[in-house]
Amino acid sequence: MPALVEMLSGAEVLEDGFALAITPDWQQGRTAYGGLTSALAVEAARRVLPEPLPLRSAQFSMISPLVGRIEARAKIVRAGRNAVWVTAELVGEKGTGFLANCVFMHPRESVLALGGYALPDGLVPLEDAPVFETKVLPAFMQMHFDVRVAVPADRLQEADLCWWVRVREREGLDADVEAVLLGDALPPAVLPHLPPRTPVSSMQWHVNMLNTAARPRDGWWLIRSTSRQSGHGLASEDILQWGEGGTPAVAGMQSVAVFA
Repeated sequence: MPALVEMLSGAEVLEDGFALAITPDWQQGRTAYGGLTSALAVEAARRVLPEPLPLRSAQFSMISPLVGRIEARAKIVRAGRNAVWVTAELVGEKGTGFLANCVFMHPRESVLALGGYALPDGLVPLEDAPVFETKVLPAFMQMHFDVRVAVPADRLQEADLCWWVRVREREGLDADVEAVLLGDALPPAVLPHLPPRTPVSSMQWHVNMLNTAARPRDGWWLIRSTSRQSGHGLASEDILQWGEGGTPAVAGMQSVAVFA
């Protein structure tokens, strides 16, 4: 039951990446948990940078199941004066299963500052938030994450979830890798409204890193997933993450296939 930091420390070094085994405790259905594969892609991308740079935006494509031994490789597409574009690929025994396009860039002074992501109404402070009932969580969540209810269902919208989430083994993880690892932890917000055991699958996930210094010191991130539109086999999900002191940290959007 290795944590991500253990998997990375024991990974086989390749010329342009690394190889490791995704163990069954990280699986979500037929494939690895999407936050894990996204985090592996970001880590691979980080390792080819000419200098340490924070992740500012990324597009993740979840193409086919990845389990067992995988290879994570990355290459620089363009290195400009301010930003570096990197692609990363995860390959399993059946070929490419995951692609990522990442942009890394130092923060810059801006003449405009807008704060558009307020904390949710009805938020329960972490110290008062009830622990999530583990038996309803998938196995990988039970083994690697702590979860608390941040906003009760009766204070949320129709297809809306809001949790406090913490990865148990975070020491040694890069802040961006940690944020991405946690960002996909909530199930699709439409799931409670579907018939039991309806298959769903994330296809694309775009993230914008809003604040490079928002990593919470105690490890607890606030994450909200909201579906504003669902139909024709596709749900569109907005995923927001807040970090230290309620600072907006990550704004994301995900497309989810719904097989019902």
